[in-house]
Amino acid sequence: MAVGWSRDGAVQEQIDATVESEIASARKRLPVGESLTHCQECDASIPEARRKAMPGVRYCVACQSELEKKQKAVALYNRRGSKDSQLK
Repeated sequence: MAVGWSRDGAVQEQIDATVESEIASARKRLPVGESLTHCQECDASIPEARRKAMPGVRYCVACQSELEKKQKAVALYNRRGSKDSQLK
């Protein structure tokens, strides 16, 4: 069912594009390579259990939490939406 000036299926296409974009973004944020023994940000020791559970880890839990909070604040806006969808 078309809504306003959009064509049939446009809303679902926008939802699919948003989901695909978030999946790609999450994959880019996954750590790769060998884990560090000390946090890249604060130089605190990273526990061996964390390094084994999350290969390629670069931050301690506290610094990783802060980083994710900052990333989430930026990701709250749908910047891929068309002008028409933003006007409604």
